[in-house]
Amino acid sequence: MTARLKAAVRKQRRPLNVLVNEALRSGLDGVDRPGPARRPFRTKGFNLGPSLVGSLDNVEEVLSRVEGEDHR
Repeated sequence: MTARLKAAVRKQRRPLNVLVNEALRSGLDGVDRPGPARRPFRTKGFNLGPSLVGSLDNVEEVLSRVEGEDHR
């Protein structure tokens, strides 16, 4: 039991299960309501230039270029 629940039980002098059920109901009411409309998050892309190691599609090739042929 959390400290907030213990405090609520002491303060309101009501059974724990009643308080938990009321908290769940009020929480579910908030879930059912739609939230405020948000604008979609957008990021701007930019060109990083050519890759310094060539194509990154083949990991083994990249490792051999960066670490040498004995990368294993």
